[in-house]
Amino acid sequence: MHNSGVMRQGPAAHLQERETPESGRDWEQGAVPALTTARLVLARDLKLAFRKRSQLIQPLAFFAIVTTLFPLGVSPELPRLKPMAAGVVWAAALLSSLLALELLFRDDAQDGTLEQYALSGRSLTWLLAAKTAAHWLLTGLPLALMAPLAGIALGASGAAMPGIIASVAVGTVALSLIGSIGAGLTLGIRRSGALLSLLTLPLEIPVLIFGARATELAIDGAAYVVPLQLLAALAVLGLTLGPLAAAAAVRINLE
Repeated sequence: MHNSGVMRQGPAAHLQERETPESGRDWEQGAVPALTTARLVLARDLKLAFRKRSQLIQPLAFFAIVTTLFPLGVSPELPRLKPMAAGVVWAAALLSSLLALELLFRDDAQDGTLEQYALSGRSLTWLLAAKTAAHWLLTGLPLALMAPLAGIALGASGAAMPGIIASVAVGTVALSLIGSIGAGLTLGIRRSGALLSLLTLPLEIPVLIFGARATELAIDGAAYVVPLQLLAALAVLGLTLGPLAAAAAVRINLE
């Protein structure tokens, strides 16, 4: 009962912003399902993110700048750009997703929200999974919607758009889940961007390989189901292990 009082008054009070008095009593008695708690955290993170729109735009602007400058540095001729389009799109998407990872847990750790989550008696794994889902909705999904435009600018045809969207959308799910582990491990380190990159980039190489291959096949008009299935398998593996590992890393840093 004491801990639930802290939850109402501390930084995690957002979890009850949209609850009724009946649901508030359920929260105190521990009857709120884990999925409902995760949904509240997801809604809260999305709401806060739209209050800091500069942080939302930064990864998307980086992606647009990289894919726009590449033709200027190589050649403006589409036949020369087309063979490199998949690699450029995926390298830019990976780096853009990584750019937003440092902020995944940092602000909540600084204001004590993560500590309240850990002490609340709720599943920290579910709560961090919700935060990772918010990261994908704010970064991975917009990148997936922007990727076809970048592909067309690099010589891809309009018929390749479904394949590009599918591969980037599924691949960025895996990138977000893998990145959440690195964000948890580097939580207590100031200016952890470089270390976070060193930890996560080797784990993200398989995603880059299969994602670029699926995108390349889609641009060439060939079947891209096999690499897309491998991407989906990596995303499922990340969904199974990522939140658990991130929760363990966060608990270690909070102790």
